[in-house]
Amino acid sequence: MNATLAHAYKADSGRVLAALIAQFRDFDLAEEALQDAMIEAARTWPRGGTPSSPSAWLLAVARRRALDRLRKLARAKDEALLQNLTLMAEDPPEEEAAQEIPDERLRLIFTCCHPALAQEAQVALTLRTLCGLSAREIAHAFLVPHATMNQRLTRAKAKIRHAGIPYKVPEGPEIATRLNTVLSVIYLIFNAGYAPRTPALSAEALRLCEGLHALQPKPETAGLWALMSLHMARDPARMDADNTLISLKDQDRTLWNHPAIARARTRLLHALAQSRPGPYQIQAAISALHCEAESWEGTDWPQILALYKALYKLSPTPVVALNHAVAKAHAGAPERALEALLKLETALFGYQPFHAAKADILAQCGHAARLEYDRAIALTTAPEELVFLRRKQQELP
Repeated sequence: MNATLAHAYKADSGRVLAALIAQFRDFDLAEEALQDAMIEAARTWPRGGTPSSPSAWLLAVARRRALDRLRKLARAKDEALLQNLTLMAEDPPEEEAAQEIPDERLRLIFTCCHPALAQEAQVALTLRTLCGLSAREIAHAFLVPHATMNQRLTRAKAKIRHAGIPYKVPEGPEIATRLNTVLSVIYLIFNAGYAPRTPALSAEALRLCEGLHALQPKPETAGLWALMSLHMARDPARMDADNTLISLKDQDRTLWNHPAIARARTRLLHALAQSRPGPYQIQAAISALHCEAESWEGTDWPQILALYKALYKLSPTPVVALNHAVAKAHAGAPERALEALLKLETALFGYQPFHAAKADILAQCGHAARLEYDRAIALTTAPEELVFLRRKQQELP
């Protein structure tokens, strides 16, 4: 695949695929037709030159290929439908085609994230159709066999087809609930890639959120985009030369991407000004306070504590309570933080960050922490986290 074709696929495959799915209502047919168009482009572009609108060219060719497949499979028995598809498959001028490509990605992402689908299927289908990742790439990112991921994708498409899941953006009160599902899937994708092994996955999540915000701007969408952008802005300082994690406290803040921080902060302030706060906006505000502090000691811990308290009201989960307790410890009240952690022991006993945080706070209080580090290490699979935790354990008195 030449560089121009690779760029066109990366930039426009989600939009072209969404348009094909909107027209033909068939995920598999749309994917196969787009793949046919890519093969045709790889064959003809090097000889005849790149078209002025690569995405329009791909859509026009994919439409024809989809129609060819429908004919061969005898799936278009309705003559009127067949004529309509034939008209859609005709080649318009490239400039006209470029203007007429509808942006169906918003409807597609709500379809992929329909609550009738299991969460792992929502994530996989979103990455496949909107980010253009292959089943093998998705399987590698989520540490599952390629065959397993193929089965998830196949079942998800069949579920959409057989259950008659509508290809539309929900309306009225339903959109708020469904938007939360979409945003949670995007954040899952981001977190799956935030480990150093798959940074491209986090970049895809950020791009997906940016596209969603452009199509339908909402404060929480802006909040999630800002949150992920702030995390990625600190990424250059997260690892040392030995590929070992560096805690936020010890990071070299001059390595952070400060222009990216400024952009994220601007969008976050605009979202907060709409007076519709949500969990992602509050988490982004917490992250922004970390990014604005010139040093760990200069962090505005009272404000962070207040934000975690507000976050817990909106999202009263044990993980939020854990982060609130950690903030208490950093704000100078480690004993109170430890009391709060003990109340979370049952709910979070199998959660690695709980034991890592508890070990750190026990050490701050002058108590034995080695056992908690052992528990955290036993629950850790990422090599860079193992090295980090073992180093922390070795530094104990």
